Amino acid sequence: MEAPLSRSLVLVGFMGAGKSAAARELARLLGGVAQDSDAVFEARAGEPVEAFFDREGEAAFRAREEQIVLELLAGPDAVISLGGGALGSARVRDALDEHVTVLIEVEPDVAWARAAGRGRPLARDRAAFDALFAAREPIYRAAADAALPSAEPAVLGRALGSLQALAGAEGPMPRLLWATSASGDYPVWIGEGALATAPWPLGEGSRRIAVSDANVADTWAGRVPGLSGLIEIPAGEEHKTLATAESIWRALVAQEATRQDHLVAVGGGVVGDLAGFCAATYQRGIPVVQVPTTLVAQVDSAYGGKTGVDLPEAKNYVGAYHQPAGVIADTATLATLPPAEFAAGCAEVVKTALIAGGDLWERVGAGDAVDEAVILACARTKLAIVADDERDGGRRQVLNLGHTIGHAIETVTDYRRLRHGEAVGLGLLAALRLSGRADLREQVAGLLAAAGLPVTIAGIDADDVARATRRDKKRTGEHVPFVLCDAPGDVRQGAQVAPGDVRAAIAELIA
Repeated sequence: MEAPLSRSLVLVGFMGAGKSAAARELARLLGGVAQDSDAVFEARAGEPVEAFFDREGEAAFRAREEQIVLELLAGPDAVISLGGGALGSARVRDALDEHVTVLIEVEPDVAWARAAGRGRPLARDRAAFDALFAAREPIYRAAADAALPSAEPAVLGRALGSLQALAGAEGPMPRLLWATSASGDYPVWIGEGALATAPWPLGEGSRRIAVSDANVADTWAGRVPGLSGLIEIPAGEEHKTLATAESIWRALVAQEATRQDHLVAVGGGVVGDLAGFCAATYQRGIPVVQVPTTLVAQVDSAYGGKTGVDLPEAKNYVGAYHQPAGVIADTATLATLPPAEFAAGCAEVVKTALIAGGDLWERVGAGDAVDEAVILACARTKLAIVADDERDGGRRQVLNLGHTIGHAIETVTDYRRLRHGEAVGLGLLAALRLSGRADLREQVAGLLAAAGLPVTIAGIDADDVARATRRDKKRTGEHVPFVLCDAPGDVRQGAQVAPGDVRAAIAELIA
């Protein structure tokens, strides 16, 4: 290979994901030859997989498949694509530990369209197909060192450097998610120690100037490798203002920052929003790398490119879309997070799980601990939504679940009384009341309370909060669009809700 690998890149995923084509393209880019377990099987059997499968049965097929896959994994380093069911073997999963496992993601509808009627013995019945997809997906995700949203050649080409970094690493590496959007792609590295081990998204010629707050700068900003400068701002949502943004812009001027340089946002959502906004606007745009250090930021705000500041009248009213050049989410930073800050992030975890449904909701709804796997799943959920709708034209609005009333509560309390996650938790309860899901509201209230979050608030006026919802930034006409949840995994945006119902849902929160 022109760029030799020290470990094989092994592509996994459901049938129809495009693994074989992706392996060929990656091998072409690397100057090597792709290996395909199904193709090897058919060459040895002298017949198509479907014919053998139908005559001998699945058990016989899996036994031979396992043998072939283990041979490929024990052979020379290469780009290897595996059949969709190969990871059903524990021996294969164990053997993958020596290589870089890359999940090629695919939606069930797309997979069915590609696989049905094309010689796939397990793609003959749609209900069984969907059930198999649901059963296998958690196995793929647990095994994956990296996940790519598609097998498109352009995506593979842009992600190649990050995949090579994984394959060439001598020690443990964070997990890689590849983010795509209409305005650009970027790597997302998630895992303990990521700040020290993840490859930096931008080259050495670009100076790294960190923006951090008083709570985080001393602990984490200095750990950014190759840091050229630091701009420290006051901590807290009340400082997410144009005045603070101006102080950052002027500090950049003082440090003679140019468009060749970039900002590094080291902190929570406030720092990420501010640094991203300043990067979007300084000299009409410089890159930003997000280094989220709070749970809220690691599961939500660091991804997707929304940046901005608050006005006294409403939250996030001035801002820009500015996708990061990369995200490095070092989960070790959460160990230094005050318990109340970690709890605030749990509200965003619950929100994301309600949107995602499926395996993520099963874990979160059962009260399981928020670990790296949950953080990865939350990030993956948001990235998939943003890939389809970068600028809130439709589906991305579901990420606002709980935020319309949550933001209004933050506004009427001058951004000082509640953490963002605490307000979002209250907003979730109101949204579930408006959705007519009293049972789900009760379950979510229990999850929030168990995390240490408030489920009621005293000393505010329901009418003030209701009026503040009218200034929600997503309003485009007479009506404020609400996001409602009919069931976990079934969330809809753009709902019209009667003003009296909004006030009643808010009043229910007031102790």
